Amino acid sequence: MIRVLLADDHAVVRTGFRLLLEGAGDVRVVGEADSGEACIARFDELAPDVVVLDLSMPGMGGLEALRRLRARSSRARVLALSAHDDSMHARRALRQGALGFLSKRTAPETLLEGVRAVAAGNRYLDPHLAQDVTLAALDSEPSPLEQLSEREFEVFIRLARGEAVQRIAAELNLSASTVGTHLYNIKQKLRATNQAELTLIALRAGLLLESKEQER
Repeated sequence: MIRVLLADDHAVVRTGFRLLLEGAGDVRVVGEADSGEACIARFDELAPDVVVLDLSMPGMGGLEALRRLRARSSRARVLALSAHDDSMHARRALRQGALGFLSKRTAPETLLEGVRAVAAGNRYLDPHLAQDVTLAALDSEPSPLEQLSEREFEVFIRLARGEAVQRIAAELNLSASTVGTHLYNIKQKLRATNQAELTLIALRAGLLLESKEQER
């Protein structure tokens, strides 16, 4: 029996995942979390075989939670999920130690396949993204976005979607001045002068295609 911890800030999504996974017969959901902080606490408490982790959650966020999980235990097996279906989110998740990555747009049965693969210690990548991730890894000129830290990348996505600094600070549990510092560093690294240019950069990189789903 594969013991799974579900981490997603939407209760309806967690319920759907639970029904899908437990209906297979060889998976049991032993716990749920609605934030990165809660995910880490439940991981320490439950020691699950697999963590199914949404990358876009309030508080510290999924990427930071992933980094901390891996720092706590090198044997933590994480299947990262995202409403975004671009290779950059996949690469960042894999770089932080996730064994697998899935877009929430993929067929439901792929979630079960991914959980089984990750539980066995194998990599599992969204079939629709595998080629893009491979080609990006071979690219001799990486995107300037690769210069952003994980927290800067998370703030960048929110800024590109038009969110105000105060809202970002509240949702990520940061001070407005800290978000302002991130904004300054982001603009310096991407050579952007304003928020509109950040939005354009994100659009060209295909990072805002799922913005409506992110706001659900």
